[in-house]
Amino acid sequence: MLTLMSAAHPARKRDSAATREAILAAAVVEFTEHGYAAAGVRQISERAGVTAMMINRYFGSKKNLFAHAVDRAFSPSTIVGGLPADLPSTIAGALAERTAPGAEQLDPFLLLLRSAAEPEAADILRQGIEAHVGARFSALLDGSAPDVRAQLGLALVAGTWLLRTVVGTTALATADNDSLAALLTEMLEPVVHRTAAVAPHDNAASDTKHG
Repeated sequence: MLTLMSAAHPARKRDSAATREAILAAAVVEFTEHGYAAAGVRQISERAGVTAMMINRYFGSKKNLFAHAVDRAFSPSTIVGGLPADLPSTIAGALAERTAPGAEQLDPFLLLLRSAAEPEAADILRQGIEAHVGARFSALLDGSAPDVRAQLGLALVAGTWLLRTVVGTTALATADNDSLAALLTEMLEPVVHRTAAVAPHDNAASDTKHG
């Protein structure tokens, strides 16, 4: 009888890869919706359909799980991409479209917004930004100080997203996408296509010469 029951109802094979993926997907959602501090291991485990002990088994700690969630959220290219020559207009067009009323929310920005106030989370977010979107942006830039210029460009992207979608300032929230994209392109042009930087002492020397 036992043999027949075992044959009729074989034990479910544990798929560790699927379990890990379910936990990570649930963590991305929880951290995005509630932020690092408020998202609980219990809530994540319930969403994933596993026990809290399984989270510890696969990720070790909430902090380590958050690091993997940040890596997952920032890996896809959402705004920064395209050919270097067309980078300003490509980024501007994507940003205007993705921040327009009714557009699908940009989860990486929400994750950043809701977790950046926590020092432990902020360090992980910084590493995630620099390793993914920052590195992608920087790699597309020629000339001096590509990392600085890339992060200035990201500051413009993040600020536009924040004011247009979260705060909803009137002018940005109601702006026509094409007009907004044109303005953003003009703002990104010097950041993207600048090929030389003026050293601080050059300005001082010029002031002395003409003083």
